[in-house]
Amino acid sequence: MNRRSDQNRVMIIAEAGVNHNGSLQRALDMVDLAAAAGADIIKFQTFKAKEVVGRHAPKAEYQKRTTGAAESQLEMAIKLELDFKAHLSLKQRCEKRGIGFLSSPFDLQSLEFLANELQLKCIKLGSGEITNFPFLLAVARTGKDIILSTGMSTLSEVEDALGVIAYGYTCTDTPAGNLDVFRAAYASKEGQRVLNEHVSLLHCTTEYPSDVTDVNLKAMDTMREYFKLPVGLSDHTLGIAIPIAAVARGASILEKHFTLDKNLEGPDHTASLDPDELGAMVSSVRAVELALGDGVKQPVGAEKKNLAIARRSLMAACEIAKGETFTPGNLTTKRPGTGVSAIYYWNYLGGIAERDYEEDEKVDSR
Repeated sequence: MNRRSDQNRVMIIAEAGVNHNGSLQRALDMVDLAAAAGADIIKFQTFKAKEVVGRHAPKAEYQKRTTGAAESQLEMAIKLELDFKAHLSLKQRCEKRGIGFLSSPFDLQSLEFLANELQLKCIKLGSGEITNFPFLLAVARTGKDIILSTGMSTLSEVEDALGVIAYGYTCTDTPAGNLDVFRAAYASKEGQRVLNEHVSLLHCTTEYPSDVTDVNLKAMDTMREYFKLPVGLSDHTLGIAIPIAAVARGASILEKHFTLDKNLEGPDHTASLDPDELGAMVSSVRAVELALGDGVKQPVGAEKKNLAIARRSLMAACEIAKGETFTPGNLTTKRPGTGVSAIYYWNYLGGIAERDYEEDEKVDSR
């Protein structure tokens, strides 16, 4: 997976997440459907629930709405966990279907499995890891590419996270335990080099679903300009309008949750696309990519045949006798544009007709 293999092609990540509800068969079916929809990558989540969630951690409000408040966040997470053997099956299925496999680790054991056993070339990190500096450092020290979601973050928090990552890529010693060493790594020439080589950012609004008024797509522009890194969108809005708009605004990566059935029990199904919607989003994104073009303002081949039809030439507005002066009363502009261009209208006013003209006859060039 080379995030820079084609700068003009958006990398589309179909976020399966935990929408398999702990079922390997459902996860395998999701691989098949994501591939059929034309996504570049399908992404899952790899975690040991008890290593990630404390016994007393509350659910988010959206999780309470979708899964109820009776169980804890840990109890919910345990039901959504897929073991490492299942991940091997998923990766093999991806290889068979011709779609990239990606997963977000949430603990060190899962990170080691993805980086070393599955040998993924890229690690995708969720927004919640922005301030998890020990984990960011461990991810960077795998040497893998990183896609970092930035939901709930300020620009300075993203910068500090990138400092940790830069330090992890460039320094092998244990950090001093304060932000100064990370900020120095970020500011260094070598730190900037490795970030540019390995890291992409995703703008994100961490709410499920997100209201369109909270999306703030212009933040992509801010991050791209400030960090000089590829920037995309991890979208949680309903529908496909916002992802398409993000691509038109220059997103290089697009991540979107999808599910087999929005009515399934689980935290993320209602904020996800169904397979048909995923296919429609992919098709729309590819159309936008083609429509963006190269930015050069000039007639394209398809337009050139219409130049003469749509543009105008200088013509006699009425009969004009030889020796008569061209005036606004007897000189006009009409289609087709195969004669003297209308841009020369004022050059002809006050001039003398060198022959007789009939009405609607094109004026001769000089």
